[in-house]
Amino acid sequence: MAYLSSYSPVLTADTAAHLLRRATAGPTKTEIANFTGKTALQAYTDLFNNINYNPSPPIVLNENSSYFKQTFVTGPFRGADNFDWSSYVKYWWHAQIIRQDTPPSLLEKLAVFWQNHFVTTREMVSDYRYVWRYLDTIRQNSLGNFKNFVKVITKDPAMLLYLNGNENVKNSPNENYARELQELFTVGARDFAGNLNYTEDDVKAAARVLTGWNYTNHWYEGSTTFGSAFDLSKHDITNKTFSTKYGSTSITGVNSTTGGDTELNALVDMLMAHPEAPKFICRKLYKWYVNPTVTADIETNVIIPLADFFKSPANNFAIEPVLRKLLTSDIFYDIDNIGAIIKSPLELMAGSLRLFNFQVPNMTSETVAFRKYFSYLDWRMHVMQMSLIDQPSVFGWEPYYQNALSRAWIASSTVALRNSYATQYIWGSDEIPSPYKIELNLVEWAKSLQPNFLSPTTSPAITADFLLEKFSEKLFVTPLFATQKEFLIITILLFGSGRGTWNNEWNDFRTLSNNPTGMAYTDKFNGIRWRLQSLMLYMLKMAEFQVF
Repeated sequence: MAYLSSYSPVLTADTAAHLLRRATAGPTKTEIANFTGKTALQAYTDLFNNINYNPSPPIVLNENSSYFKQTFVTGPFRGADNFDWSSYVKYWWHAQIIRQDTPPSLLEKLAVFWQNHFVTTREMVSDYRYVWRYLDTIRQNSLGNFKNFVKVITKDPAMLLYLNGNENVKNSPNENYARELQELFTVGARDFAGNLNYTEDDVKAAARVLTGWNYTNHWYEGSTTFGSAFDLSKHDITNKTFSTKYGSTSITGVNSTTGGDTELNALVDMLMAHPEAPKFICRKLYKWYVNPTVTADIETNVIIPLADFFKSPANNFAIEPVLRKLLTSDIFYDIDNIGAIIKSPLELMAGSLRLFNFQVPNMTSETVAFRKYFSYLDWRMHVMQMSLIDQPSVFGWEPYYQNALSRAWIASSTVALRNSYATQYIWGSDEIPSPYKIELNLVEWAKSLQPNFLSPTTSPAITADFLLEKFSEKLFVTPLFATQKEFLIITILLFGSGRGTWNNEWNDFRTLSNNPTGMAYTDKFNGIRWRLQSLMLYMLKMAEFQVF
């Protein structure tokens, strides 16, 4: 196996779909067609060039508010609107992930990765301006330099609040952030062999380096500025010595107003010089994009060389070249990695909406519909255990750190919720207004497949096999077995009847559609619709639909 060698074949429809499923929230069929025939590098370059770092910011979505349609994230703080406005930030990000009026890009899926890496939560931070700045920081740095990313996120006001940076002062250091900085953000708790990567004394020393930082104007009514600030009087200016895990590095205490940044820079340099730091980050990227399981073979032939590339003087911890190498590699397109990840609720929800080409309301021109649409989707994500910017702990969503990994998305309770969401596509919901109601019109879809639909005497009926082929197109990452197809047609679509039943009923429906009135037409329409709904609903609940 060539592992990190560049994938040389041009993309087929299947491999183009694989790239788009992994690098974005999920492709439309048009996007799959547009990427078919490109090389892996050309496809990656398009995804990179399509990035828009600064789309229009969120606006007030409540039509009863005097601030309706106004941008709020940079204005004076309003405590009375804090809950709603922080929710609008979430809805805005949902829209960036799902919307179809822009070309597909790498950014949002990668931003979800980093937001689950450098976790803070909307619920804990509880200031919509802090949440917005934090999210913007994540998006702006997602493909930048990782060392700089760590420095920026360390001083981010949301992070300072979330991990008690404001309580970290000389003579009484708070070790919360110093611990997570090492365990979760940079070097990892243990190496691949299970050895500890740092000591408790290293946590204490790092906490002393980070003393003196605080956030400003949190929940301060009417305030127009906020951020982070360094207070020298609360900073430990003594030298900080680390263990042999860090080569017994000593960071010199700085007694000046720039001491906070100077010591932070030295700390990040030390952390990233740890031999496990680049491997820890590359391992997480591999699990996110390629396969949740890292074997000894993968550690040796993918993670270690990728980490060496990441930390090389030429790259100096730049993220984008690492992502490019990974997403254009042989290992990424290896057949064993296609379908190797269970869809998260985000990939299940957003991917389905995009595959079925459901349109998203425009935030500025269809504001009320936008609010109702994304309020509904946000709640669905919440009940499926993946609320955006609201992880259950600093570790992130459980399936990304538990031993079971992506398999942890599947449990008796969550399967029921995922199936409930699938049912939404079949029966629809009145919670979202027209024309954005999430409901598949399967009869119209079938009719679009039939040449000369209203002339049954001039064109034969589309067959049940052809119908299944079109309904399942790009729905699954691997082809169905012949036995599965037979079961879906005979047992699910035809309820045990022979294939001729479909031809007869479909042609009867075509004939009656020339005059679509009366009980006979209604009965035939309902019968056809019920068959199609049963087929699609079963497919959406299949295990094959849950992986990508």
